[in-house]
Amino acid sequence: MAGPIIRSSNLQFLLDRAEEAREQAEAATLDHVRERCRRSEAAWEALADKARRSERLRLEEAERKAAIAATTTNDVHQEFDSLEKPAVAMADSGPLHSE
Repeated sequence: MAGPIIRSSNLQFLLDRAEEAREQAEAATLDHVRERCRRSEAAWEALADKARRSERLRLEEAERKAAIAATTTNDVHQEFDSLEKPAVAMADSGPLHSE
């Protein structure tokens, strides 16, 4: 199965921005700056949550498709194995070349 689309560095980027906004909010002395930083933090957190959720859904879908493919492959093999195999009769018809 392929690796995650949302690489840890991408997710880490979103989480780092949320942490940065949180730190700025804590350091802010003006209320409106603190509120702006809190909104920014919430937005970065929401993006990180969405990225996690999307990755989880992508992995679940890949697992579902793999299970279907495995079942289908097994069904095809079972169907093929259950077919009557034609009997190959090797009749003794003599030499293949006339002498």
